[in-house]
Amino acid sequence: MQQYKRTTQKFILKFFTEIMVKGPNARKQITEHLYNNVICILRKISNDVTFRKFYDKIEVVLPLQFSDIALAKLLETPGIEQVLEALQFDEVNSLDQIKKIVNENTAYKIQNKTFVIRAKRTGAHGFKSPQIEQEVGGYMLSANPSSSVDLHNPQVTINIELINNQLNIITKKHMALGGYPIGSQGEILSLMSGGFDSTVASYLTMKRGIKTHFIFFNLGGIAHEIGVKQVAYFLWDKFGSSHKVTFTSVPFDDIVAEIFKSTPESYMGVMLKRLMIKASEAIADKMGIDAILTGESIAQVSSQTLRNLALIDKASNKLIIRPLATMNKPEIMRIANEIGTRRFAETMPEYCGVISKNPITHGSFKRMENEAKKFDYTVLDEAVLNAVSINIDETIKDIKELGQLEIISDLSSGEYVVIDIRQEDECINLPCETIKIPFYRLKSDFKKLPRNKEYLLYCEKGILSQLHGQYLKDNENYQNIKVYRPL
Repeated sequence: MQQYKRTTQKFILKFFTEIMVKGPNARKQITEHLYNNVICILRKISNDVTFRKFYDKIEVVLPLQFSDIALAKLLETPGIEQVLEALQFDEVNSLDQIKKIVNENTAYKIQNKTFVIRAKRTGAHGFKSPQIEQEVGGYMLSANPSSSVDLHNPQVTINIELINNQLNIITKKHMALGGYPIGSQGEILSLMSGGFDSTVASYLTMKRGIKTHFIFFNLGGIAHEIGVKQVAYFLWDKFGSSHKVTFTSVPFDDIVAEIFKSTPESYMGVMLKRLMIKASEAIADKMGIDAILTGESIAQVSSQTLRNLALIDKASNKLIIRPLATMNKPEIMRIANEIGTRRFAETMPEYCGVISKNPITHGSFKRMENEAKKFDYTVLDEAVLNAVSINIDETIKDIKELGQLEIISDLSSGEYVVIDIRQEDECINLPCETIKIPFYRLKSDFKKLPRNKEYLLYCEKGILSQLHGQYLKDNENYQNIKVYRPL
């Protein structure tokens, strides 16, 4: 039946259920957001796409060759509860045409199975929906002798719609992301470290319809920044590409150095978080954003007790959103695995935990206020002034495969000097020359060392050594750096 050969794919997009219970004005605004987002996303795949918006759905028709990639994007688009795949046939005017088309395209599903036809009809026709079901069902029963009809508990249900002279056959149903369409619930600035918590928190706000920008506090040089850009770009491209968002990088190594000068060890972790919040507030003010997002979870680490979170919140007048507040780590890791960010997070260093020794778990408001006064905030102002913001889609220019520094495990030759970059006071004991330079002083102190020696950076896992060594190599042009990792 060549006249019915299919060249297009139709998708019917059902709205997130919470959208449908909104009042008329709110529902109209939200569905308009989703409609525009879907157009933006699919136009990047093909210009030959048609869209129709209804009270409870959006219909999309595009060339068949783009159906797979379009489906993948639609399933990850916030605001869509369900995606129905449909075969669309135009200029269908008779029951004879309907039954032949339906059989031709669905007979393979009912072989050796029970089935039923369910039909909906809109428009002026010389027959009604029950007659369509009877005619199509009878024709398919005759054409497929191994099948049988079961009106109550069929193994296969074939859903068809006739809208005027257009026939739709629903072939598959997919559960989609749900949530609200991006941009319908305002904007937020996400503190992005690239680890499990910050990536999952950002995903959850995007799913909730919030346009999520990213801010990164750079403590590990260009290699760390590129790693965080990779995961931020991944999240945006997968869930939020209908809108342009920014990625802001704030140089924070001098902030850490100042914390070590002015803040007692037990308050360092809380102080660092407060300064990140203060810097985020300044950037958010410039962007006209009212809320800040963090990946903090109650009791996960010492700085995240209720009291310490309250101390952190005192640093800003912005609304601070913590969607992971009551989640445990396995729950967070499960979501990261589902959305695809786990592979990034597993290799991303978390700096916040390494600068706090014997951290306070129930800080004092008065003590925190006094300690905060000792910090030199001109250093923070300078960091905010030197912050760099770019559109997230521009980060792809920076995302490239980074070279790995050579790893040395054998020190018997005696030709190397090992630099212990851990924050701890004690230095690793090795059978060679060893010096102590904490990672936050490495950029300034390394230039004081003789250039005619070979240096090996050491940390517990080797990740910080790779990042800081790569930074010194790429930005300062040092070629005499490798990584020490014991066997």
